[in-house]
Amino acid sequence: MRLLLDTATFLWWMIGSPSIPKATRTVVSDPENDVLVSAVSAWEIAVKHRLGKLPLPEQPETLLPRERERHGFRSLALDEASALHLPRLPLLHKDPFDRMLVCQAVEHSLALVTPDRTLRQYPIRTLWPEG
Repeated sequence: MRLLLDTATFLWWMIGSPSIPKATRTVVSDPENDVLVSAVSAWEIAVKHRLGKLPLPEQPETLLPRERERHGFRSLALDEASALHLPRLPLLHKDPFDRMLVCQAVEHSLALVTPDRTLRQYPIRTLWPEG
């Protein structure tokens, strides 16, 4: 399975948060699955950190690549096809970072790993058990 972690999930994964359900942890940890973190998430984290809305133990440019590699996740660049998919999305969600993650999930046939119920309303495959 090919998975794209949303920004919150990646941040929670980095700190070992109990907010991630056990079933989700099992799937993400499975070495048979290809787990990706988008450059869009890196951008969102960098912006929020710079604005003082997201404290981090070190600068994002050092922390994020190291954590992504430590957990065996691959980086997903933002490509033109994903960016151009944006006008085709219904306006269910206002956050531009989240909307772009949905576009990437569509364009790359990825399951989006997200606790965000609004994102799970898009016509994409998602992974996050209710509970």
